[in-house]
Amino acid sequence: MEIVSENKSHGGRQLVVKHASSATSTDMTFSIFLPPQADNGGKLPVVWYLSGLTCSHANVTEKGEYRAACAELGLIFVAPDTGPRGPGVADDEAFDLGQGAGFYVDATQEPWTPHFGMWTYVADELPTLVGDHFPADMERQGITGHSMGGHGALTIALFFPKFRSVSAFAPIVAPSQVPWGQKALASYLGDDRAAWREHDAVALIEDGARVPELLVDVGTADPFIENELRPELLEAACAKAGIALTLRRQPGYDHSYFFISTFMAEHLRWHAERLRRG
Repeated sequence: MEIVSENKSHGGRQLVVKHASSATSTDMTFSIFLPPQADNGGKLPVVWYLSGLTCSHANVTEKGEYRAACAELGLIFVAPDTGPRGPGVADDEAFDLGQGAGFYVDATQEPWTPHFGMWTYVADELPTLVGDHFPADMERQGITGHSMGGHGALTIALFFPKFRSVSAFAPIVAPSQVPWGQKALASYLGDDRAAWREHDAVALIEDGARVPELLVDVGTADPFIENELRPELLEAACAKAGIALTLRRQPGYDHSYFFISTFMAEHLRWHAERLRRG
């Protein structure tokens, strides 16, 4: 494990870390913010942030405006990359497939299988690494994300009960029913739609997966809301399943980090409240 950079911020430390991943068979890079409380001994709750299409750890690290809230609340904030990268990693000319677009699944189809193991990386390998090397309380994990990363946060939290809180910014809630998701799931997992259901939040809820509650923000001026995000499908699924969903349609906000940074502190406070519970 190599610390690529370290900067002091809000009394804490912002690190960028590089390590060799067995899940992706590549080097992977993630950012981690350690609030000032990390210097006092003891373990702190951790919030994972999964980025969207074309992004890396750098987007939220530079534009997410999370450090002040994390420093106040005593939260460790971890942001992995969206997928494997490098000259030997399969890619595609389109922005919504390949490097920068891992879709948080373990690919079963060539040419993606050798490296695209983001489901295992985010749900298992990276939490183990962070728990071993940083003062993170792995009994108090929350997860959030944006767009494709919102999809990842919802599906991983629905599948793995170890995540005690989950929220999302403009998530792709039903990838099996929208163009971005259908392209990615078919490419990475093949044509058997039954295999897609574990990576579709609405389908997981329909099939019996549960979380106690969800917080989701989406902007009414988001250009992808009607064709790709479809928040009304999550709203209907949660209502039928009895999941307490707080779905906030934010007037005039778009899909950008101007939107995310505006509501980031509210999401972190929401996570902190739930991660403090016994």
